[in-house]
Amino acid sequence: MEKPADFCHHMPMTQPDMMALLAKRAHEYGFAVLGVAGTGKDQTQTKRLDAFLAAGYHGDMAWLKDTRDRRIAPIAMWDQAKSAIVLGMNYAPDHDPMDNLKARRHGNISVYARGRDYHDIIKGKLKQVAAFLSREAGVEVKVFVDTAPLMEKPLAAKAGIGWQGKHTNLVSRDYGSWLFIGVILTTLALPISDPSTDHCGSCRKCLDICPTNAFPEPYQLDARRCISYLTIEYDGVIPLPMRQAIGNRIFGCDDCLAVCPWNRFAKEANEAKLAARAEHNLPELSQLLRLDDQAFRAMFTASPVKRTGYHRFMRNVLIAAGNSGDSHIIAAIMPHLDAEDGVMRGAAIWALSQLLNPNDFLALADQRQSHEKDQAVLSEWDSGISICKAPAKIK
Repeated sequence: MEKPADFCHHMPMTQPDMMALLAKRAHEYGFAVLGVAGTGKDQTQTKRLDAFLAAGYHGDMAWLKDTRDRRIAPIAMWDQAKSAIVLGMNYAPDHDPMDNLKARRHGNISVYARGRDYHDIIKGKLKQVAAFLSREAGVEVKVFVDTAPLMEKPLAAKAGIGWQGKHTNLVSRDYGSWLFIGVILTTLALPISDPSTDHCGSCRKCLDICPTNAFPEPYQLDARRCISYLTIEYDGVIPLPMRQAIGNRIFGCDDCLAVCPWNRFAKEANEAKLAARAEHNLPELSQLLRLDDQAFRAMFTASPVKRTGYHRFMRNVLIAAGNSGDSHIIAAIMPHLDAEDGVMRGAAIWALSQLLNPNDFLALADQRQSHEKDQAVLSEWDSGISICKAPAKIK
């Protein structure tokens, strides 16, 4: 039986031939763009990483600091790597994500997390491309999708996929801000692509739109103020000054991506597995508030949202409920005053302080406060009382 072409023994191929074959195979598996970067240390990126860590902009993401030495270069992760093949998969939405902010009674999930977990989808396709390269060239390969200490965005810029915009995210001339990035490290030395040029110019749209002012300077992000960090990575009490700015965002934030002018060139994504699931497309907050842990896990099976865990997710939903302006949602919030998790109880108190008539909240506080032992939760009651006693709230 004749073997498929991929398994045939070939005469030694030139590097351009190999690149052409690799690009063709990557396209067949749904990748929109491909480039190659070196694996050595980049002094500029190392300095930026060190400045980011020194400023404490990484917040509670201690793993960023712990893996610093491995992040400074792909070769620091695998000393045999000679080339970093960077691939981008388009996930551009079919609508303007900024329109989602108007649906205040609905939970707004970031575009990238409305479908199946992109880690699983892209890793499977990367493995197929990497296996092809390994067979054809007889080389070793390793694949990475946003879970290893590899700095994908700077690497993608070096590989010519796009440039890091002022919001620190990758921007492409052809796909705007909507590219998932995957990396294949290989022992094969491939031609290095020309790095991308920054085309942000004087534009500040991504900086100015940020509801929590998370950008101290262009090209700098303070994760501690970023809604994506607060709703996904951070598991504590969301700071009081940030809560109203979160709006209806219950998992991530798309604002700085969505307003980028380069998105006008973006083509709608065509990977079916990345398409939004109906139940993740602006679900009603009142329904989300009724989820228990088991129902949460069922609803978000094979979704990035599941990674946050039930308590963190419900904290986010309660904050969004407080921002909804919908008094009909109060009944669904009330049971969370008895949640075992103190952060959830605190978020429920804040939500009620935003929605209840001030006198009703004060009566509730009088009834409940004496039974609370958690000092952080008691502070939430005190804050709510202050809110309700403020002159603007007294009628």
